[in-house]
Amino acid sequence: MEVITGSCLCSKVKYEISGEVGDIVHCHCQTCRKAHGSAFSSVASVADTDFKLFGFEHLNFYESSEGKKRYFCSHCGTQIYAKRDGTRHLILRLGSLDTDPNAREKNHIWVSQKASWYDINSQLPEVNEFK
Repeated sequence: MEVITGSCLCSKVKYEISGEVGDIVHCHCQTCRKAHGSAFSSVASVADTDFKLFGFEHLNFYESSEGKKRYFCSHCGTQIYAKRDGTRHLILRLGSLDTDPNAREKNHIWVSQKASWYDINSQLPEVNEFK
């Protein structure tokens, strides 16, 4: 398997993924929209053991809900990943990828909180909430 790489905008934070990237999900919840300044956030899970981070000293985090931290570059603001307490995977922010993740879109989630000005124009399933 080829190593998948990613980085922040200023390249102070970089990462490598040595395993599989999970299915791609487009999250429309209000928290993701605000954190990313966009209509939705495209994410996928990655096993903790498959993720190698470089430049950790440049990361900061924000605990957006109890037990969930969103990690971002403290210099350029690029969102890199999120992590929930007690899990063995992280939630990779796909906009930070430099190479093809070899994963495909699965669905749109939290469509109940979708931006009113955005219309979903895909054939992917839409889920009102996600747990």
